[in-house]
Amino acid sequence: QVQLVESGGGLVQAGGSLRLSCAASGRTFSGYTMGWFRQGPGKEREFVGRITWTGGSTLYADSVKGRVTISRDNAKNTVYLQMNSLKPEDTAVYYCAAKYGLGFSRPDYWGQGTQVTVSS
Repeated sequence: QVQLVESGGGLVQAGGSLRLSCAASGRTFSGYTMGWFRQGPGKEREFVGRITWTGGSTLYADSVKGRVTISRDNAKNTVYLQMNSLKPEDTAVYYCAAKYGLGFSRPDYWGQGTQVTVSS
């Protein structure tokens, strides 16, 4: 059974930082692109960023570019989302996702989400 389990969410003040983790299990994730989506209150789920299997390519949404970094440790089957200079509009449930290959528009697997709340 494939599982993606996020952790690291919480309450932070504007301007602060958080690091989210996503631990994957249940299969080998060799060749999988992994990344993050988020869904704010009353909003559609949106893409945040992704990283390829080798880590050689990352892509970020314009709304977070320059403030977040995605990395991965394939030995631990874990992907990270480092978020800095957080803004109240970053408040959302953050979901980890995995997709085989290079595309990321329709992930194969999803985590259950972790809440990030940024206070002003």
